[in-house]
Amino acid sequence: MEWDELDKTAFSVGDLADQGNDLEYWLSRTPQERFEAIEYMRRVLYGNDPTAATFQRVLEVIDLSQS
Repeated sequence: MEWDELDKTAFSVGDLADQGNDLEYWLSRTPQERFEAIEYMRRVLYGNDPTAATFQRVLEVIDLSQS
């Protein structure tokens, strides 16, 4: 399933006090489906910025002094 294939109109509203079966549901999904759901939630929270889609690489140079 690709980002464009997600049905953004399918959702349900529930009460936070209700005990759901979220764990059972997610354990029944494939690892690929779980990853796609995480990626979808990340894009909803942080937007779809292509520059933020990659991991930031940091290089630090340390001067080693001889004793």
